Amino acid sequence: MNDNGCQCTSQQRPMELGAESRFAIDRREFLWRFGGGLGGIALVHLLGQNGLLADTIAATPNVDLNGGLHHRAKAKRVVQLFMSGAASQVDTFDYKPELIKRKGQKFDPGGKVELFQSDPGSVMASPWTWKQYGQSGKWISSLLPNLAGCVDDMAFIHSMVAKSNVHGPATFMQNTGFVLPGFPSMGAWTSYGLGSMNKNLPTFVVLPDSRGFAPNGPKNWSAGFLPALHQGTMIKPSATNPIADLLPPKGGYISPESEAASLDLMAKFNREHESSHPGDSRLEARIASYELAAKLQLSAPEVLDLSGETEATKKLYGMDEKITEDFGRNCLIARRLLERGVRFVQLWSGADNAIPRRNWDSHEDLAKDHGEMGTSMDKPTAALMKDLKARGLLEDTIIIWTTEFGRMPCSQGEKGRDHNPFTFTNWLAGGGIKGGITCGESDEWSYKAAGDPTYCYDVHATILHLLGIDHKKLTFRHNGIDRRLTDVHGNLIKGLLA
Repeated sequence: MNDNGCQCTSQQRPMELGAESRFAIDRREFLWRFGGGLGGIALVHLLGQNGLLADTIAATPNVDLNGGLHHRAKAKRVVQLFMSGAASQVDTFDYKPELIKRKGQKFDPGGKVELFQSDPGSVMASPWTWKQYGQSGKWISSLLPNLAGCVDDMAFIHSMVAKSNVHGPATFMQNTGFVLPGFPSMGAWTSYGLGSMNKNLPTFVVLPDSRGFAPNGPKNWSAGFLPALHQGTMIKPSATNPIADLLPPKGGYISPESEAASLDLMAKFNREHESSHPGDSRLEARIASYELAAKLQLSAPEVLDLSGETEATKKLYGMDEKITEDFGRNCLIARRLLERGVRFVQLWSGADNAIPRRNWDSHEDLAKDHGEMGTSMDKPTAALMKDLKARGLLEDTIIIWTTEFGRMPCSQGEKGRDHNPFTFTNWLAGGGIKGGITCGESDEWSYKAAGDPTYCYDVHATILHLLGIDHKKLTFRHNGIDRRLTDVHGNLIKGLLA
């Protein structure tokens, strides 16, 4: 426990086994608790039709869920901004005057220095300057001037630690809590635990970088062993067809009437097949996807159509500048999705490795690569936060900014930085988060976490808590184990809570 009251440990503890489904309370239990009879049935029907049933259950105090007490939620939705390739904490948010003081000297933190693909170079100061901002006096790099104006709404964790210094496994860990494939992402767990707030839009939407996928690709937003309908729905706003295969090809033989008839016939065949294959969530998800696709043909064009947004709003998001246009569009689409009831939106900044680099993996030339990536991300992200706040949505929307690991305080070659899994930075804002604080520190070099390390388990547990869920009681039985997002780890970071 540090001075901020932040519990940043991840000690293993025996898993508390729960029910086979997300919560022990089901619709019949809900009816019994809230009036029973035909009136209760009507209430459940109306809440379900309006996507409010899960909200009502999760936000109702003193309801016994999965054998324990859950609590009133402070947040309804989450937007996750993932910096693929490993954004450098020492060039963005984690100010270390020691690096400026010892620039060019031998990097000697004591003991062997473990690097991913290089030998330790000299101490490398950031190519950007630092300045304090806001009432909190938080030091922010000049790389991020727009986010610097938002620091009093942000809570920083500088003691994050990863279990791998390889992009693929580390990216899996931040998304799913595991370094191996096959596990559900945080968005899928959120969808499974809380359900939809809008029956005409997906519960979990992913907006990838337009240049390509991060390591692991769509597996990063997989439902894993959860029912398949909880996987992320990918939307590419800048593509000709933002949602693949949503609409029939133009100039073909498909009319609205023939398409409706085909869907009705397909639904009949699917239901017949489903009845002979009970328990197969893949078929259930396929049926649900067809049904949702039909609704999306009407709802998606409206969400993705930015013509109704003012020029001032588009400029706020940087859509008038080439370097910020793409991520700015995605951030604006994210706001439109969130305000229409999408539960979890994930945005990606950075794709796979290429020459020249198109992600945050700055081994060769950090000033160039981080300069481009930081500029493309900074203004749109600040705009999203300001826009949500102006619309009254930030108070019940959690923003989480993360990356798979950090970068070293010493140089790689002359101008790059190697991977650093021993400490990196996350920040959160909105939805029950206390703004203007720092929770968890790195050492004087920003080489390793100082004191207790913070793992993704702790962050995931805290986000679920703010959504009204006890992370130890949101479980799914798979291969004889009651699995959960936080595995057998995770402690609530109390210092983050407003």
